[in-house]
Amino acid sequence: MAKSQKSEGTTHFGFQKVNVGEKVHKVAEVFDSVAGRYDLMNDLMSFGVHRVWKRFTIELVGARPGQRVLDIATGTGDLAAKLSRAVGSNGEVLATDINGNMLGEGRRRLVDAGVVGNVRYVQASAESLPLPTDYFDCTTIAFGLRNVTHKDVALREMLRVLKPGGRAVVLEFSKSVAPGLQPVYDAYSFRLLPLMGKVVANDADSYRYLAESIRMHPDQVSLKNMMSEAGFSHVDFYNLSGGIVAVHRGFKL
Repeated sequence: MAKSQKSEGTTHFGFQKVNVGEKVHKVAEVFDSVAGRYDLMNDLMSFGVHRVWKRFTIELVGARPGQRVLDIATGTGDLAAKLSRAVGSNGEVLATDINGNMLGEGRRRLVDAGVVGNVRYVQASAESLPLPTDYFDCTTIAFGLRNVTHKDVALREMLRVLKPGGRAVVLEFSKSVAPGLQPVYDAYSFRLLPLMGKVVANDADSYRYLAESIRMHPDQVSLKNMMSEAGFSHVDFYNLSGGIVAVHRGFKL
């Protein structure tokens, strides 16, 4: 398990600079606020396309019956539910999230959907996983890495808990690569997203943070390099929706 990080120095919370120790609490406030409307807002914000992104991610994971999979920052459990079906009754899915409200919402939704038996839930930070080394066949994190303060530490933790030959898959917002898309995407992100958050979730600030956190997240090549520096091999990435979203995959030798 990685050592806990010192709450020293500053980091980014969206476009703001905050103390490192303060960021965890601010991110927690965001997800405490949006937990109940999280899935609805995902559908509205992406026009339902987030479901396609997640299906593609599951295909890249390639989980097989009997395998062990770790889903970090599981949120409301979209990936965990799909992974549960992939690994079957002899497999195991461990769903973790640092936010208790989000983890509870995900557990409730999965239980209501009949996803029981092979899924366990643990509240934990991506930077310090209370899990054994060389244990999982796959690790996933969807739309969670950008909220992590020390992304390099989280990537090393993902590598540590993987078995040799295992793979990590990261689904995250990224940088537009389609000509002419960025200005339209910026207008949507900074004008419409906060308005939708205010109307639907009564919380404009959290969705303003969402737009800002996306802009502060490393681009495709930078994240690929970070994964390589963390120790992953054969790292590649796939742009989706013109690069608005990218899926990175790396392997542990």
